[in-house]
Amino acid sequence: MFSLKFLSLFSFWLLVVLHIPPSSALWPLPASYESGEGVVWLDRNLTFQYAITNQSSSTLNGTSKLDIASSYAIVQAAIQRAQERLFNDTFVPWKFHPRHSDFEPPTNATKTFIKNVAIQQNETDSSAVLKPMAGEVSENYTLSISTSGTVAITAISSIGILRALDTFTQLFYQHSTNSAIYSPYAPVAIVDAPKFAHRGLSMDVARNYYPPSFIMHTIDVLAWNKFNRLRLHATDAQSWPLDIPALPELSTKGAYRKGLSYSPQQLADIQEYGMYRGVEVYIEIDMPGHTSVIALAYPELIAAYNVQPNWSTYAAEPPSGSLKLNSSGVYDFLHTLWEDLLPRLAPYSAYFHTGGDEVNPNAYNLDDTVRSNQTSVLQPLIQTLVDYNHGYVRAAGMTPMVWEEMLLNWNLTLGSDVIVQSWLSDESVAAIVRKGHKVLAGNYNYWYLDCGYGSWVDPPPSATNPYYPYFDYCSPIKNWHLIYSHSPFASISTTNTSSPSYVPASSLDLILGGEVHIWSEKTDPVNFDSVVWPRAAAAAEVLWSGNQDANGRNRSLVEVGRRLGVWRERMVERGVGAGVVQMVWCTQDERGCVADGLE
Repeated sequence: MFSLKFLSLFSFWLLVVLHIPPSSALWPLPASYESGEGVVWLDRNLTFQYAITNQSSSTLNGTSKLDIASSYAIVQAAIQRAQERLFNDTFVPWKFHPRHSDFEPPTNATKTFIKNVAIQQNETDSSAVLKPMAGEVSENYTLSISTSGTVAITAISSIGILRALDTFTQLFYQHSTNSAIYSPYAPVAIVDAPKFAHRGLSMDVARNYYPPSFIMHTIDVLAWNKFNRLRLHATDAQSWPLDIPALPELSTKGAYRKGLSYSPQQLADIQEYGMYRGVEVYIEIDMPGHTSVIALAYPELIAAYNVQPNWSTYAAEPPSGSLKLNSSGVYDFLHTLWEDLLPRLAPYSAYFHTGGDEVNPNAYNLDDTVRSNQTSVLQPLIQTLVDYNHGYVRAAGMTPMVWEEMLLNWNLTLGSDVIVQSWLSDESVAAIVRKGHKVLAGNYNYWYLDCGYGSWVDPPPSATNPYYPYFDYCSPIKNWHLIYSHSPFASISTTNTSSPSYVPASSLDLILGGEVHIWSEKTDPVNFDSVVWPRAAAAAEVLWSGNQDANGRNRSLVEVGRRLGVWRERMVERGVGAGVVQMVWCTQDERGCVADGLE
């Protein structure tokens, strides 16, 4: 009688556990994923066996000291983190099963335990593993779990192993009756690789300050989502929170207050923290626009500083001010800046971003070295400035990056190595590629996370009504459905040569990927997580997996939403203040919440 009762219980559990499809466990979705319905449990004494081809293996349990620049150190640190996630941050997925259902596997049945994870790295890491160019280091991996509890991970590089371990941790749940950890998906067979080589978040740390610990928290979340780049927009018109020992007054006068700046050691710690998680942290110092804060320390270098009340004549936002374009003092300043900063960044970064967006020509009517807003006058001066800066970037062993305006608006001649970051349109991406440059996509109509929260500039008392209802420049908010609908290949045509979105098929590889952006006029550490997550995760899957299936069809947003909901719960369990995807009624209903009559 016990066996019949147990069989009945097991059959019922098998029916209801499938309310979460196997793919719902994983974000971003692997390139190839097969799973079954067997249950395996984690042994509390779980070990990891790591070997590199042609080198001796090592059993790692997350206790040894780290050695920088070592494959073993990178993998060992990842194993430590995986163990913490598996045994401390799993969750009970009750939100994704019918209410009051008994969806969990029986705890009184014979259990199959996972006792060891075998990790095989098939090639020795190159020196590029710590600061790779896009696509230079493989992130591919395979992961298998058998019904007998055997787990095998293979990858070409240590970074591929990091990605595999992040996937592995997503396959497990906590049982509600005790602390046991189980996966209901055995056997599992995953073969995975990213669609795009550059998958990043652009984070503005100038308009509002973020402590190093918070930036590190964000790096963790990026790594879980399989992002591999974090660009820190480190300075802007409003503040200079970056300590430059050779130019100390930049931050002592330019930071919002003492203590709200990043020391060289703190910056190195942030970059090293990213390195161990496969997230390359690189820096942008925007110029010649967005530089008015420099005037607090060096007023002679800035034109049109903080013009009031008509600041919008000279800048995209207050305070106005741009680096002078024909001043020897500016070049002396830049020489000192680059000689101090770039050698400190080079050990951790393959890239350095020199900005170049939103340059307002009118500022140079007030530049005593120029006295003109004519493109014919300004263009060669900006060309000289960018050439000068990029010379220093290359000398430091890094690749320069610029915003699209430098190429498309100012028609600068850029080195073939320069990567151009697009933000204004999909047509801009195509135009950059047609000019022969590598490009990062990030159309603000889809991938700007700060949009839709209302204007941060107050209307003047005498003119309130014309500004009603006080939208910001890029409203409305970009919800996750919209973000997921977009990709770096959006609107690209390889056949219609007369289209503004035309790109020759042979040049598609110049589209390296993209970045999703969070500007901080109305974001700080208090609301950052809820503004960024889980919406940035939608872009993460587009960049890792694409938003279409293997047959080229757009993925069902119902299926995507269910997986994103599960992933949001995992992020919350891990300490991320991520926003809600759907209310519980939707996630507990097998059909979900689908718009009526539109299926």
